[in-house]
Amino acid sequence: MSLQDLKNTTIPVVFQSQAQKYGNRVCVQYKDSIDKKYRDLSWSAMNDMVHKIGWYLLSLGVKKGDRVAVFSANRPEWWIADLAILSIGAINVPIYSTNSVEETHYVIDHSGAIICFCGSEDQMEKTLKAKKKLPKLKKIVVFDDVQIKKREVATFADAMKSGEAYNKKGDFEKRLKAVKPKDLATIMYTSGTTGNPKGVMLSHDNFISDVRQILNDFKEYIHDGHRLLSLLPLSHSFERTAGYYMPMCAGCSVAFAEDFSTLLADLQAIRPSFMVSVPRVYEKIHSTILTRLPEASSAKQFMFKMATKTAAKNLPYECNGWKRKGLFALQYNLFDKLVYSKIKEALGMDKISYIVSGGAPLSVSDAEFFIGMGLRILEGFGLTETTPVTNVNTPWKIKPGTIGPALSETKEKISDEGELLIKGPQVMQGYYKNKKATEEAFTKDGWFRTGDMAVIDNEGYVAITGRIKDIIVTAGGKNISPQNIENSLKESIYIEQVAIIGDRRKYLSALVIPAFEGLTTWAKRNGISYTDYNDLVKNKSIIGLIGSEIEKYTKQFARVEQIRKFSLLDAEWTQDTGELTPSLKVKRRVIETKYQDAIEAMYPPE
Repeated sequence: MSLQDLKNTTIPVVFQSQAQKYGNRVCVQYKDSIDKKYRDLSWSAMNDMVHKIGWYLLSLGVKKGDRVAVFSANRPEWWIADLAILSIGAINVPIYSTNSVEETHYVIDHSGAIICFCGSEDQMEKTLKAKKKLPKLKKIVVFDDVQIKKREVATFADAMKSGEAYNKKGDFEKRLKAVKPKDLATIMYTSGTTGNPKGVMLSHDNFISDVRQILNDFKEYIHDGHRLLSLLPLSHSFERTAGYYMPMCAGCSVAFAEDFSTLLADLQAIRPSFMVSVPRVYEKIHSTILTRLPEASSAKQFMFKMATKTAAKNLPYECNGWKRKGLFALQYNLFDKLVYSKIKEALGMDKISYIVSGGAPLSVSDAEFFIGMGLRILEGFGLTETTPVTNVNTPWKIKPGTIGPALSETKEKISDEGELLIKGPQVMQGYYKNKKATEEAFTKDGWFRTGDMAVIDNEGYVAITGRIKDIIVTAGGKNISPQNIENSLKESIYIEQVAIIGDRRKYLSALVIPAFEGLTTWAKRNGISYTDYNDLVKNKSIIGLIGSEIEKYTKQFARVEQIRKFSLLDAEWTQDTGELTPSLKVKRRVIETKYQDAIEAMYPPE
């Protein structure tokens, strides 16, 4: 679509235009649950299902402005349900696929959703339990073909059959044409770490204007020949905009990853040309490569070391779009053939043109590792309240450690307190049923408060220096940003995850999850025996190793920012165990509560 077409329009109108244009071309790919092979769905096939589900919703009496929840992992049906909901003027209320019964109840109850689409039988069961206290919830539609005989439950296949039999099919087009750009498209509940989540109200224009800015600023780099891998949850605004609506508007195809645990296999199967994800993915890939290096032969280790040095020299060329010349060009091409291309091919990233990272800060070492060998990572920034993209590094000017300049229609400034403030067409309509929180989110003159401390350089590139809510104020009154220290520590091949502790305390301490793959290799080389990870993290030599790594990677920080004590934990933090948000950010309050005993042990009474 032209950029002009992305003005004064709505999401379902854009989809209809693209479905007509691309017809039988591949729109999405999904993995078959039986043979684990990817199957194609064309734009026309998707549109046919969107109409059937839209007619089904009309048959149930869904009116314009009604809220309909979607409680599912990423899959084609998520798109279909979303587009059907939006096409008839209703509002999509996404629920994270990992939500508990209580969390699901809160979102459906607070939003007043009258129908809920569920992905799996497990999500259906959670919704049925929540429904006992949800009198407004009329129907549950399950994507999977479950065997259940309840009047309030229908399978997706049955819903499509019912929709096909609907006798007022013209109502779909009437309702679609009646949707306005300023109408709400979604109420997206933030994955807050304290208190109940807030419902962020985003309009069709919020999404379309954000996509328009991305496509305008990167018009030479995003085209309908790209294929993306959808990994982040669609209930998160980053994936919703950059991994769904943006490729839809650009005519790209999207493949759905099965799960975070199958990422490598999915990358190898799809070999995407464009990728959108969070730093945790790149950290994991980088860490895996480095931890497996000691197992390689001496010759391969030497080759990798030389290749790494060459990649470091290549950084300014990649970051500034310079052309390699002379002897260095020959040297780079040699290592590209022998090392870089092999790594990319093994990762399924050999077709990648650009990678976009957002959702959390990306460490400079991770960014430089990939950029140096020709995988250009463009770090960006945004919040659910900004739909979310406000900033992103450009392909022609990458500055690792920054989130890039603002998008073309977005204005930014730093407040007197150092907070990044934003104005733009992608900024939310407010928080649903929460006037007080909405007022607090904006300055008196209408700037959105991001809650992030930042600085802007002379080229307009923004660097986030810390999150206001995460700032640690020590007992001595010193303000410390934990993210900077944590990102530095994660450069160690022996440290997987870390949380800095120290608010209102005399010194900093750290909870550390080791990178167990690298740690067990080190233990084996040093003749250390252990029964399990819990036994391993109690070993004095292991504690000494991590202590030396902490000292090594924090020596550049001020004395007050040094870590005096640390505690090793024996299990990785995940969504399922409650320490990570769906976008894989650390829930600091949850960690401080869950590991209170370990924390207090690092602060013995004096």
